[in-house]
Amino acid sequence: MSFFAVLFALMIEQVKPLPRDNWVHDSLAEWVGWTGRNFDAGKPQHARVVWFVTVVVPALVAWGIHFAIAQFSLVGALAFDVAVIYLTLGFRQFSHYFTDIREALERGDEDQARRLLAEWRHLDASELPRTELLRHVIEHALLAAHRHVFGVFFCYVVLAAFGLGPAGAVAYRMAEFASRYWAFKSRSLGVAANENLKDLSQRAFGFIDHVPARLTAFGFAVVGNFEEAVAGWRRDAELWKHANEGIILAAAAGAVGVQLGGGAAPGVTPDRSKTFAQGSDADAVGSAGSTPGIPPQLGHLGSVVGLVWRSVVLWMLLLALLKLANLLG
Repeated sequence: MSFFAVLFALMIEQVKPLPRDNWVHDSLAEWVGWTGRNFDAGKPQHARVVWFVTVVVPALVAWGIHFAIAQFSLVGALAFDVAVIYLTLGFRQFSHYFTDIREALERGDEDQARRLLAEWRHLDASELPRTELLRHVIEHALLAAHRHVFGVFFCYVVLAAFGLGPAGAVAYRMAEFASRYWAFKSRSLGVAANENLKDLSQRAFGFIDHVPARLTAFGFAVVGNFEEAVAGWRRDAELWKHANEGIILAAAAGAVGVQLGGGAAPGVTPDRSKTFAQGSDADAVGSAGSTPGIPPQLGHLGSVVGLVWRSVVLWMLLLALLKLANLLG
């Protein structure tokens, strides 16, 4: 069932994608805000309660609905899974900005591309050089593809195999959104609304994302330059402070042959450490802490798109083979 649920959801999304400003995102923001206001009193134990209610309760509700429907109709359960996957997994949840930025760069309108990047990632890109602009777009697009496609895919497939339906997809999406929501709220207010809640949500998502991040990196290596991707994974992952991000970006950089990491020139905004904190060994590779490869060029945007789509096909084929082997066995 999981193979067809993902396949149908991706097909529907290509025909009828969610708009850029959609009710799903608004509902998630309202839910996370509501749980924080009603269950958070500033103590460490309250942060755990908020995270549980925010992430685990919706996942349990999704599993309960799936289980109840499956008692009467497997087709109905499949339809419910497709609907949940459609709302939690998809390229179009992040590709609006990527496509618009790519088109602006192809027209030679770098100012528009910088405005779109600033709107997408909430940073000041007004003085960003072209190479750094492309570097930021590539890195954010790779991480968005992982968090909106591969991470949800892996969590859904694994938990669905244990009869939990779409609980994995909901848990991953809620954990990822909560980690971003509390971090963004802390930045927008200047101080954390609850430092415990911010730290807990990021640690919890890092734990949940540990295996999916490595599977995504492995997929990039298989469909790209395998030798360079694996070498980059082992050598360059520590250029980024967060291990999961570093593994994905280092493997993708090697798979495509593009230079990622590093920092903007002195006096240029944004300070890259505010979006991708560099690791402790950033000086170990290159003078600017970048991966080896060609400096980012416009053609690399197309290479990244191809890398992601080939990886999607790879994992869908593997899932189909596993289902076929299960049926024949």
